[in-house]
Amino acid sequence: MQNIGKVTRAMEAVSASKMRRAQEATLRSRAYAQLAGQVMVNLRANASAGESLHPLLSEHPQGKAGVLLVTPDRGLTGGLVLNIIRFAVREAEAAMGQDLAWVAAGKKGRDFLVRTGADLKGAFIAIPDAPNAADVTPIARLVIDGFLGEDFSSVHLVYADFISVVKQVPVIQQLLPVVLPDDIEPSKAVYEFEPSPEEVLDEVLPALVETRIYQAVLEAQASEHSARMVAMRNATDAAKELVDDLTLEYNKVRQSDITSEILDIAGGAEALRQSMQRS
Repeated sequence: MQNIGKVTRAMEAVSASKMRRAQEATLRSRAYAQLAGQVMVNLRANASAGESLHPLLSEHPQGKAGVLLVTPDRGLTGGLVLNIIRFAVREAEAAMGQDLAWVAAGKKGRDFLVRTGADLKGAFIAIPDAPNAADVTPIARLVIDGFLGEDFSSVHLVYADFISVVKQVPVIQQLLPVVLPDDIEPSKAVYEFEPSPEEVLDEVLPALVETRIYQAVLEAQASEHSARMVAMRNATDAAKELVDDLTLEYNKVRQSDITSEILDIAGGAEALRQSMQRS
């Protein structure tokens, strides 16, 4: 049990180190994601009045509603994985029905979807602990191609939003068609776009989808490491309490055995003394 406590303490320290790095990356990327939304609003406002909506901004009925589920690859995170999966299934089915197409980013989500026989369109595992944008490019390409084709009529993103070390909240967000922020007003400044706002939009929209997925992965990793750190701390405390309880019980049993032996010796000595007195 003491060895188990040492292992959980080591795992807690490793998770704490990874959590700090993931938290820093998450906070840095939030500002970038917000600025990307501002750029999109300005681009859309400067597009030609008669221009049709970009395909990634337009709804279409072809295909199933899709869900991109972001989960950890590993366990030992307390109830985090189960909470994310339950939330994803409940919220997605309530909003879009039971006929869903799924994409898994993370081994735990993939295993659940395979085990339940879900319509799994793709799975991505072993995402690095310190990912860069290129690590999520294949995920973005799969959902964008599926949306522009006939696999997905829409795509929603489910992940654990990092609030604090002790609080991670599952969230669901619409990824495709891209929804521009309602709370951002277009800038009143006049911009010139080369070659045109529409062509710039063609380049920026896929990058925005990739940025949102990247942000979700960073949030999910910060949540994972935080949950694992707390779980390992609780396991270490539980192991220490169990060792203390077992040590106390052992000492009680040992003291009882010693007392019993002393009584046996004292009883034998008394019997021998009385026998010698009678003789």
